[in-house]
Amino acid sequence: MSFCRLFCGCLCSCLVIPLAVPALRAQTSTQSSSSKPVRKSSSRADAPPDSGNVNAGVYRNAGFGFTCKIPSGWVLRTEEMNVREGDDTNAGSGKVETDSAKGGLVLLAAFSRPPQARGEDVNSSILIAAESESSYPGLKDAAQYFGPVTEVARAQGFEGDDDPYEFAVGTKTLARGDFQKDVGSRVMRQSTLVMLARGYVVSFTFIGGTEDEVEELVQGLSFGASTKSAK
Repeated sequence: MSFCRLFCGCLCSCLVIPLAVPALRAQTSTQSSSSKPVRKSSSRADAPPDSGNVNAGVYRNAGFGFTCKIPSGWVLRTEEMNVREGDDTNAGSGKVETDSAKGGLVLLAAFSRPPQARGEDVNSSILIAAESESSYPGLKDAAQYFGPVTEVARAQGFEGDDDPYEFAVGTKTLARGDFQKDVGSRVMRQSTLVMLARGYVVSFTFIGGTEDEVEELVQGLSFGASTKSAK
């Protein structure tokens, strides 16, 4: 599955997706970030990542040890994002075909309105995904993941606010990159947080129309709290 093509199609090419970018795999072996590196996990991905679950407006993932709040009224499109691109053979089977065996999985895709619905304001969204570290030879730390991602962002009209930097979420430290793009009279803002865990690159992308909106979405992410679903 081409995550970049699939996601950009759903978001009308307005969202930079730091996932499965062909150039990223080729360049991580030679590029490095000038920011302080976030250390890499020594674990290897030898099984599909925990897909997590949504309950009472909260996405929980016990495998990676985090929760993420989903704003009230938002729509989920996680399964659609994981449908294998161009695969019509199982259209009537009712099964969701994913490439998790190949190391990539969308864990959560949530939008303030359906991606295909037009609106005057920015379609705020949360995208969480995981890919096997083995897909990126030479990847040594989470910050390094942003090198080619920035190139993709610029190609889509986004500008990076600054170099990737360390960002604390509770007791967890992730690498973070911020981007923005003028969309007519509006500004689309994106913040992506990345960590390496259990042999996977896990990315958290938050989209909004203002800095405050994005920060509010980021604050819904937490680590170390209970990830068990409410009964």
